[in-house]
Amino acid sequence: MTTEAPPNRHDRFLQLFPKEPAFRLRQIEQAYFTPSMTGWESVTTLSKEMRATLMQEIPWISCTPVRTLSGGTGDTHKVVLAGYDKQLFESVLMANNRGQWTICVSSQIGCAMGCTFCATGTMGLKRSLSSDEIADQYRFWKSFLAGRPELPQRISNVVFMGMGEPLVNVENVKAAIHTWLACTDLGPTRITVSTVGVLPVLEAILKDPDWPAVRIAISLHSPEEESRRRIVPTTAPRFHTRLAKWTHDYQAIHGNRRHHVTFEYTLIAGVNDNAEEAEKLVHFVRKTSTVKVNVIPLNPVGGKSFTASSRQGIEIFKNILLGAGINVTERKTMGQDIAAACGQLALTIQSGGKVVG
Repeated sequence: MTTEAPPNRHDRFLQLFPKEPAFRLRQIEQAYFTPSMTGWESVTTLSKEMRATLMQEIPWISCTPVRTLSGGTGDTHKVVLAGYDKQLFESVLMANNRGQWTICVSSQIGCAMGCTFCATGTMGLKRSLSSDEIADQYRFWKSFLAGRPELPQRISNVVFMGMGEPLVNVENVKAAIHTWLACTDLGPTRITVSTVGVLPVLEAILKDPDWPAVRIAISLHSPEEESRRRIVPTTAPRFHTRLAKWTHDYQAIHGNRRHHVTFEYTLIAGVNDNAEEAEKLVHFVRKTSTVKVNVIPLNPVGGKSFTASSRQGIEIFKNILLGAGINVTERKTMGQDIAAACGQLALTIQSGGKVVG
C-alpha cells in the first residue's frame, strides 16, 4: 500500500485549465473557505462551463465525514473522515480557554513513529494525507459549527497533534498551512506543528524561506536518549545534543516571545515521572534556548500496559521544574469518552459520547 499523498486539486486544476490566469486559482481557494459557498454551483464568478467541468473532475471537499461524535461535556467533538480513496482518518475539535475552538488535525493515516504509549502507532503508516485533506479538516469543522449556531463559531487555533508525524509529510503540511494563512483569519502563531523531532527536517526548515513562522512543539518524553528510545523507538543517535543545538539555531532565526519552542512530556507512571527524571529534565532544558515544558497526563489506550501518573506525582514533577525557573504548563485532558484525547486516535470509539452524524 502506498504511503504517498494523492495529487492536490491545485495541480488537477492546472491540468484541466492550463491557460487560466493565476488569479483564477486564488479566486477558487477563497471560495473554498467562504461559508456561503457550498459547492461548485455556488461559485458564480466562474463560467457555467468551467463549473460543470469542475463538478465532474474535482470534488468540492477532499474528505467526507463517516461518523461524528460529541463528548459528554460538549467541549470536544471527533470526526472520522474518508479520504479520496475511502481510507479513514480522524480530526478533533476542542473548546479552548479563549471561548473559541482549536482543531487537532491529522497529517497522515496511521503513523510510523511507533511511540509505545500511542494508539495511532499501532496502526502503522497507511499513507500521508494530501495538502487538501489536511486543509479541509478546517473546512469540515467550519461547516460543522455553521450547522450549530448555538455554539461559538470561531476556530482560533490549529494543532498538528492528530494522526501521523507532520514532518514526514512536510511539503503537504506546509502547503496546507499556507492555504490557511491565505484564506482564513488564522495567524502563524495560532498554528502549532507537533513532532517527535525528525531532526534532518527540523534542521532543513531553518533554511527554508517558504517555511511559515508557526510554533513548533517537540514530543520529548524523556531527558535522556536511552530512556527516550524505549518510549519513542525512532529516536535518532545524539538526539538530545542535536536538539539542544537546534533550539538555539531556531531562537536565532525565529525566536521571540510568541515563537518559543515547546517540549511536550507525557507523564507515564513508573517510567518517566519520578523526581530524578524531573531533575534530569531541568539539566537538559538548561542546555537549550528559551523553551516551555508542557506536561501531559497519559491517556488510557487499550492493549497498553502503561498507566497515568498520580495527581500527586504530576504536581511533584511540575514543582521541581517550576522551582528551577522553567516555564511549565499542563495539558488539559479532553475527549477521553470518545477516544479523542492525546494519543488515543486510532479509529476506535469509546462507549461514552454521542453520535451526532
